Amino acid sequence: MITSSPSLLLFCLTVSLLLLLLPLPSHCADPDPLQDLCVADLSASISANNFPCKPLSEVTSDDFVFDGLRKQANFTDAFGVTVTTGNVLSFPGLNTLGIAMNRVDIEPGGINPPHSHPRASEIGIVIEGKILAGIVTTENVYYSKVLTAGQVFVIPRGLVHFQLNVGRKKALTFTAFNSHLPGSTVLPLNLFAAAPSIPVEVLTKTFLVDEDAINNIKSKFVF
Repeated sequence: MITSSPSLLLFCLTVSLLLLLLPLPSHCADPDPLQDLCVADLSASISANNFPCKPLSEVTSDDFVFDGLRKQANFTDAFGVTVTTGNVLSFPGLNTLGIAMNRVDIEPGGINPPHSHPRASEIGIVIEGKILAGIVTTENVYYSKVLTAGQVFVIPRGLVHFQLNVGRKKALTFTAFNSHLPGSTVLPLNLFAAAPSIPVEVLTKTFLVDEDAINNIKSKFVF
């Protein structure tokens, strides 16, 4: 028969309470705010997944308004897409709120290339045009749908996805995230435009092609 001493019972109770009170890792990306507002002090370094708060005496109404998504940015990259971000880095009022929004403009035939958001799920709405939206799961299952104005799509957190303009006119979507800094891992840029460069040998073995093919692809990403 096993008996428990009072000290052992106290120890077990303490451990149990700590396990209940400690935040689970899956909930730590964007912690819940602990005050009414926390406008980011972008002059400080980010810490514990958010920026320090600006002193309340320095907060103004403009901190809660962002007009950066009103206008289309110029198309400048090889993909025919421009992504205008409305995250905490451009909109400090989002700090600790766990939300962000992007504007995505895609030329006819252009693509928002395969990418993922490591810190957020995504929901988007098509405003103009016709896009093929696709996602790939971690088991390499591919889902896709051609969407037109007014339709909404969702991307689970961390999954690779893309949007291809399959219409004759420019496409416009607005996307929202459940993180104030969702991040974006753009696969072709990660592989072929990293600095310093990924060794060519790694890429030739990965894609089962020769060095000339890799160098040809890399030359496309010199902007």
